[in-house]
Amino acid sequence: MVYTMKVYPKGRGREAYRVIKISGSATLNGLCKAILDSFDFTDDHLYEFCMDNKMYSRDSYQSSTKMDGRSAEIKIDKLGLKEKQKFSLHYDFGDDWMFVINVQKIQEEAGKCKTCVVKSKGKVEQYPDFEDLEDDDWEMEFGENDEEEDEEFEDEETKKIMDKKIREMNR
Repeated sequence: MVYTMKVYPKGRGREAYRVIKISGSATLNGLCKAILDSFDFTDDHLYEFCMDNKMYSRDSYQSSTKMDGRSAEIKIDKLGLKEKQKFSLHYDFGDDWMFVINVQKIQEEAGKCKTCVVKSKGKVEQYPDFEDLEDDDWEMEFGENDEEEDEEFEDEETKKIMDKKIREMNR
């Protein structure tokens, strides 16, 4: 099957969106990459696909295999999607970007389908505040970036996710 999906940041569907065509043999990880690339976002954070449109839901597929839950390595055809169905990509658990995904069309696949953006409108900045900083300002504000800081950030992000999941489960 070939899926045509309209994707937009939650609350911005009229001003910025992408229509993406993707093969059902692609994975949710592949869909995430297509979405992030189409909006010029960096791909360096954890994410989840929320099938019920709720963050940290049990009905989700996770980017990290270290966490409990279903893996985003699942092929799109295995999801049982229907036309007009909506689900979400929750990206970057610190900034909490929510992308709404609306399945517009499902067609039989005739030959090999390459993932592509078939329509695009508007622009969204992932880090709007950072665009104004000069290189010298960045170093003064945030210091030199080294691998140890990156590893520490990933551990903090994972801890934050786990804390939220535990609170959710205890409700």
